[in-house]
Amino acid sequence: MHSRKIRSLTVSSIGLGCMNMSSGYGPGDDEVSSRLLNEALDAGYRMLDTAMVYGSGHNETLIGSALATRRNEYVLASKCGLSREGTNGDPALIAKSCEASLERLKTDVIDLYYLHRVDPAIPIEESVGALAKLVEQGKVREIGLSEVCSENLRRAHQVHPIAALQSEYSLWSRTPERGVLDVCDELGVTFVPFSPLARAFLTGKAVDVSQLPDSDLRCTIARPRFEPEAFAANSKLLVRFEQIANDCNCTMAQLALAWLLAQRGGNMVPIPGTKHIEWMHENAGAGDIELDAATVAELDTLINEDTVTGERYNAARMAEADAERD
Repeated sequence: MHSRKIRSLTVSSIGLGCMNMSSGYGPGDDEVSSRLLNEALDAGYRMLDTAMVYGSGHNETLIGSALATRRNEYVLASKCGLSREGTNGDPALIAKSCEASLERLKTDVIDLYYLHRVDPAIPIEESVGALAKLVEQGKVREIGLSEVCSENLRRAHQVHPIAALQSEYSLWSRTPERGVLDVCDELGVTFVPFSPLARAFLTGKAVDVSQLPDSDLRCTIARPRFEPEAFAANSKLLVRFEQIANDCNCTMAQLALAWLLAQRGGNMVPIPGTKHIEWMHENAGAGDIELDAATVAELDTLINEDTVTGERYNAARMAEADAERD
């Protein structure tokens, strides 16, 4: 894979989202996940993305144990400010959370530390100020934000340079195009799309909620587009999408990632998540695919928020999502 920059950090053009190994999409297998993490580094991944809330610390512990002897081979990203109890951007808690994450990850420094969600009860300047202190203390190298609107990105950036902004972005989730991508370009903030494969929809392997366990995210917060009727309508878009992938000699997952890599002059590092070793290798293959302008334009027209049925989140989550304010 090619390399890209997140301020002072050099990362692979595609990072590895690690949440799935611990939560969100059914149980994981620690032995398989440990193999996956090591094979990911061997395959060229140079950024791993985790968070305190993933499995309530399990995911960080998994990475710390599986890669204890390989810490200098990758950029480590984690997050604070979100737990099963909800959002909490209190500066004292951020400092405490960082100490706990460092211990679980078996490291002295987190390369990229995000505020996972904005706490509406605490000014973002205070939360970012706490992150800035962690940088001063040498416990964090760069700081980031997740799922924030343009206004909060600007406010945060005035306190301390923001290296990365992470938010959902894919062919079927275009919220960042409403404004925050422009602000990222203006401020020199790298955009990190999560769920770049639309929760497996764009791989052609997804199923509707009737075939998923109740604990799956696609049956809870991300349910609307996976309801049987909406899913059937959305699946019609994949007919042409698969044809384009075949024309490009790549898989559907690789096509979706290549579309992202073609955006914004390379100021983007998608982090597809998986707990399957074969899919991790498949996703890595997208790092060397270059799409021509005509293909990018056709994909833009084929799958977007005007052609997709259903919101990206349920009503409650949509109402509280700071990113949706753009």
